[in-house]
Amino acid sequence: MTDQEKLQRVQDEVNYVIRGKGDVVCRVLAAMIAGGHILMEDIPGVGKTTLATTFARVLSLAYRRVQFTPDVLPSDLLGFSMYHNKTGEFMFHEGSVFCNLFLADELNRTSPKTQSALLEVMEEHQASVEGETRKLPEPFVVIATQNPIGSSGTQMLPESQLDRFMICLSMGYPEHGDAVELLRGEVWKRAEELRPVITLEELREMRQATEKIFVHDAIYEYIVSLTEATRTHELFAMGASPRASIALLKMARAMAYIAGRDFVTAQDVQIVLLDVLRHRVRLGARARAEGKNMRSCIQELFQVVKSPRS
Repeated sequence: MTDQEKLQRVQDEVNYVIRGKGDVVCRVLAAMIAGGHILMEDIPGVGKTTLATTFARVLSLAYRRVQFTPDVLPSDLLGFSMYHNKTGEFMFHEGSVFCNLFLADELNRTSPKTQSALLEVMEEHQASVEGETRKLPEPFVVIATQNPIGSSGTQMLPESQLDRFMICLSMGYPEHGDAVELLRGEVWKRAEELRPVITLEELREMRQATEKIFVHDAIYEYIVSLTEATRTHELFAMGASPRASIALLKMARAMAYIAGRDFVTAQDVQIVLLDVLRHRVRLGARARAEGKNMRSCIQELFQVVKSPRS
């Protein structure tokens, strides 16, 4: 079985549990292969946690979940040392982030101090506790959920936190037929029977293979031009950082790898542009006055920046 066939089977297994969200499932898988973190912004109860647990099962990932509330402390995430009378020594107890897939549920409900504890973890895959730095298991992926801004008990995540997420997705409500299947209960029975499709070692090898996907100079130019356009176009008040260009490149490579190609096309960049930029840029006064949303403004970038030939 080829890598692409295995990845398709992963998507099929997840799609059986998460009905009608094939595009979201594909992008989450691409981000995991690309080595990035995922931010899910949606109302409670649409299946964000189920999505994370399902991926953990089929990808053989050690999984931990923390429900973020105002009283969650950084030590709950990173760990702490405790004195043991029998040994007369301090023993380190690992926090919740020492796993392969960490689900930060309702991240924007906790304190800024606890949120900042994730910055080093997400960027460098290590945790500094009491003057000692400890490496996290590889691969390490964070899937964070946040309630829409304005919901009770929430606060906006800082730009430095948002920029560390490779993509931002929204699942939305299920279609009528998918909701009916959910009520019948067969979906939950299948979810409990899921078995790993690929191993951790296979996932690491896929990540290495993705990094070798060929990218033409014209695609490099295209990616940089798109992110630069967000800094100059009047529809945007805040543009994308260089980290956004890197995330866009990695996501495009992952999409090409899933499709079974050894090169990146302009279409690979275009289909993930909204997911990479939506949490990194801000709409300007003109866009808000004209009633435009993020999707329509990102679409206008394709008219401003010329796409290279395939």
